[in-house]
Amino acid sequence: MAEMIMDKNLILTLNEKANIKKFNPNRLTFARTRRGYKKADLAKKIGVTPRSMTGYESGEFPPELERLDQIAGALKFPRDFFFEEDPIEQIESDAVSFRAMSKMSATLKNMALGAGTIAVQLNSWIENKFQLPSPDLPELGRDIDSEAAAEALRKYWGLGEQAISNMVHLLEAKGVRVFSLAIEAKEVDAFSMWWDGTPFVFLNTQKSAEHSRFDAAHELGHLVMHRHGQPHGQEAEKEANTFASAFLMPSRSVMSKQFRFPTLDGLIKAKRYWSVSVAALNYRLHSLGLTSEWINRSLCIQISQAGYRTREPNEVQRETSQVLDKVFNALRTEGIGKGDIARDLKITPYEIDELTYGLLKIGPVPERDDVVRKNNSHQPPRPIFSIVK
Repeated sequence: MAEMIMDKNLILTLNEKANIKKFNPNRLTFARTRRGYKKADLAKKIGVTPRSMTGYESGEFPPELERLDQIAGALKFPRDFFFEEDPIEQIESDAVSFRAMSKMSATLKNMALGAGTIAVQLNSWIENKFQLPSPDLPELGRDIDSEAAAEALRKYWGLGEQAISNMVHLLEAKGVRVFSLAIEAKEVDAFSMWWDGTPFVFLNTQKSAEHSRFDAAHELGHLVMHRHGQPHGQEAEKEANTFASAFLMPSRSVMSKQFRFPTLDGLIKAKRYWSVSVAALNYRLHSLGLTSEWINRSLCIQISQAGYRTREPNEVQRETSQVLDKVFNALRTEGIGKGDIARDLKITPYEIDELTYGLLKIGPVPERDDVVRKNNSHQPPRPIFSIVK
């Protein structure tokens, strides 16, 4: 009979002991920061001392399996996640274009970066099964004026002066991977990045549809103008804001509407043509010299008093993803649910819900525990998804 050894809570044979993966403390740190916990807060939640948590994360000693199960439950990661080898390709802050960086705490920033890291893994999993649109974003650089950059991109994509019916669909058609940033914090609007030649945009889908569209255009500006790590900061944010305003509301299109003496009611009616916020339209009119400083300030006061800074009158329909919708529908026909994807990536279905929140028409992908995954030994060619603009 094989010699038996004691390993804390488990009695294992020598052969079983040899096959056990080693606890990875780096993954505990990642999972904790992904969920926005400080060491002391997580320690209190699972009933250990802060010193113990420091020991777990430093690699000084691993948590007992019972304690690890508590950690996994609190952080919404499966136990297996903590035994995978490095590296989990973590996104660094200098690779990302964050908005309102000065107002963002380290905790919120780490939560957002964690979302980006998991999204890269999910996107790789999807691309192994489906052929997604290739990136088609020209590199415009910061030498070009933001207004001119927006006009140049519209010309490159053949958009003319027409209003953009759906920003998410447009981005996806041009090879941008769009995911949700389900963080309940107004300081986190959106962010974007290039990763291994693929552009990513993360949208706070808990904001109004109009604000989300502007965020998408703002991040598009970063992707085409600030691609190679140029300095971030207020200047870059202003450039991206100007780009978004011009991209969503082309100057000739706005001028053709002949805004002579705009009123708040008039702006509310007119904004639907471009599907922008009433505040964004007011700003655009003034930046084009179509309203005086007095009219602009008067409308700003009225917009604020009406509460339209935090909510939007006559909100347009929220935009959803065509790519994610087609992917999950296709997977469902094969009997593959979010639980299967989560197991492959060593995450939980909760994580997939976070990355697709508000982007799927049908909501979270239902579990299909009653269906067995098909044998993939002879896989057919990856389906090619075309995006309808």
